[in-house]
Amino acid sequence: MITDDELKEIEARCKKTQNGPWKAYIEDRDHESGSDFIMTGEGINRQEDIEMLGATEADYDFIANTKQDIPKLIEEIIK
Repeated sequence: MITDDELKEIEARCKKTQNGPWKAYIEDRDHESGSDFIMTGEGINRQEDIEMLGATEADYDFIANTKQDIPKLIEEIIK
């Protein structure tokens, strides 16, 4: 069982990350050339891309989606 304090710590870590939404861009799947990366934010809220060594496509998709998924899960738990 997760405690209220643990839930607050998870939420605080999520809020400290770069702007969302995050989206994974995989070469030959989502764009033609360049490296795989996670785009953070959109438009004027855009921040630095995240690049990783040794990550699979599934890793990129999972990490990118946590920026949107964790707040939804926290909200569901709090209800």
